[in-house]
Amino acid sequence: MKKEELKTKVKEQVNLRHQELIELSLKIHANPELGLQERKAAAWLSDYIEKNGFRVERGITGLKTAFRGIYGSGKPLIALVAEYDALPELGHGCGHNIIASSAIGAGIASKVAIDQVGGSILILGTPGEELFGGKIIMVERGAFDKVDIAMMVHPGTRNMATTQTLACIPLCVEFIGKSAHAAAQPHKGINALEAMIMAFTAINSLRQQIREKARIHGIITDGGKAANVVPAHSAAKFLVRAEDSAYLEELKEKLLDCFIGASLATGAQLKYEWGDKTYAPMNNNPVLAQLFSHNLESLGRKIEPYETRFGFGSTDMGNVSQLVPSIHASVTIAPDEVSTHTPEFAKAAASEAGHAALVDAAKAMAMTAVDVLSEPETLTSIKEAFRQK
Repeated sequence: MKKEELKTKVKEQVNLRHQELIELSLKIHANPELGLQERKAAAWLSDYIEKNGFRVERGITGLKTAFRGIYGSGKPLIALVAEYDALPELGHGCGHNIIASSAIGAGIASKVAIDQVGGSILILGTPGEELFGGKIIMVERGAFDKVDIAMMVHPGTRNMATTQTLACIPLCVEFIGKSAHAAAQPHKGINALEAMIMAFTAINSLRQQIREKARIHGIITDGGKAANVVPAHSAAKFLVRAEDSAYLEELKEKLLDCFIGASLATGAQLKYEWGDKTYAPMNNNPVLAQLFSHNLESLGRKIEPYETRFGFGSTDMGNVSQLVPSIHASVTIAPDEVSTHTPEFAKAAASEAGHAALVDAAKAMAMTAVDVLSEPETLTSIKEAFRQK
């Protein structure tokens, strides 16, 4: 069967199941679960692909809500990545219900190509993308070791084949001071909250001297319990982001100096802990991105190049892309003025526009899988581009 005929077949397979995929997406959306706690979503997704002929293994890499489902037994091995964790209070304000359902749809549709030309399709359920870096753990524990290419599609406000993301690491900070009566004997206290505020002020000054794409942002999680007591403890959580890993290391030192200076100035003891997982920047594969662009545009969606005005985030898919030729594409579900991680975006993730994006994302990934499966030289070009980058 010719490549274009196979692409028609995989699109038909998505159409046959589009209502089931939408229902799956809506069910996940209506039952938001935080990272590494996605028991319902993981069960619904893994059960669905198992019923559709995939060999499924649950709880992989030591993560209870991670899973793998594989169809076929040969090479190349194409991984379709599913995310399904939600955000605190916002639910699916990042639209991971669409990511999961589109990966499932693409994987099942790709079976017809596997049956015709060989190879394997791997659906990887990757929990805890938000804050926990689930894919980082899975990369470290070998989940992607035999994968030839990896793809995922994120809902957004633009149709894009590539996404620029930042290296990122979390930081937890505490100041330990000494309590005292804030009115009667303030001189006997050491104000841990003042230390934290001083550090925040220093960080605000630091932001003027850092590179344009770098980001430092945080929240105070403890600033005292009563206004008439000098706070003996303060705590904060930060995320530090940079365009590359080298500058991230440099920025970490500059940030830490802000806290050290506040400690020296106030006498409050500083305690800090860097996160044990660093999100890597996204290494987009240009050949794979071009294939995906052509396939998505054939469905009537216009691809736009990534621009800095779209902003920068971080994703643990970046760690996958450092190991395996990958793309982290996006499909439009909302207009420009709607930002991810908002109630408005959560609403869009369960809208008709969200459903249409889910179906198109599944088709485009399945069609791209056909490109790779049916022409060995395509995979050679993808891997050569990966080696060069």
